[in-house]
Amino acid sequence: MSDIVELDPEDKKIITLARSARARNGVPEGAAVRDETGRTYVAGTVSLASLELSALQTAVAMAVASGAKSLEAAAVVSEAEQPAETDLAAVRDLGGAGTPVLLAGPDGTLRVSAEAR
Repeated sequence: MSDIVELDPEDKKIITLARSARARNGVPEGAAVRDETGRTYVAGTVSLASLELSALQTAVAMAVASGAKSLEAAAVVSEAEQPAETDLAAVRDLGGAGTPVLLAGPDGTLRVSAEAR
């Protein structure tokens, strides 16, 4: 895992979308993923009595349900210092090993750039 100084505009976009989902829904995390065609899927944390999903797991599930075949990148906005292993696994399941996972703080500042392994 390493810090990135300059982000691609498309990566900035998914961080912005993830940040807005977190704020709009008042949830602990917001996430966004970009599929192989450039479509984006945005989600927040799901916390129901019968279902618990992180924001990134929810965004990956939305991509799968919409027919995405792979992922180009993923972003999550959270108070966390590192991406959760379960989030990396969800991204890896659809995007494959090496798919970038960007973790930003609530202010949108990139903290970590990881790869789904």
